[in-house]
Amino acid sequence: MRTPLKACFVAAAAIVGTSAGAAEGPLGIWYDHTGRGAVEITDCDGSLCGKVVWVQDPKYAKGCGMQIIGNVKPMGDGTFDEGWIYDPDKDAKFDVELVPQGDKMTVVGYAGVKFLSQTFTWTRAPDNLQRCTS
Repeated sequence: MRTPLKACFVAAAAIVGTSAGAAEGPLGIWYDHTGRGAVEITDCDGSLCGKVVWVQDPKYAKGCGMQIIGNVKPMGDGTFDEGWIYDPDKDAKFDVELVPQGDKMTVVGYAGVKFLSQTFTWTRAPDNLQRCTS
């Protein structure tokens, strides 16, 4: 059974990347859990946002530059929460928590409560990742 949150991350994976960033923080380029896309997470006026910067399959190139993460805030305990992640297949946003752990990051998608969440592991991409063009 395909859940909306799983579809969200699969779609993001199909259209997303990593870059040079803080080794321990969420900033930088990240391969999604499938390895088929990468998202660059940057500081956007004090909160985090993320845009697709690499796709493995050219048929998803139209998603290049799409913002799929937004308004994620530092929680003071090393986690980042209270933001959203976009599922282009469902044209829907879900709540998201990011938990960076060195070159890995736990991405937790949920709808209101974390009890019914989906958890994925993203991996930091190399600094020289060839970016797609939007």
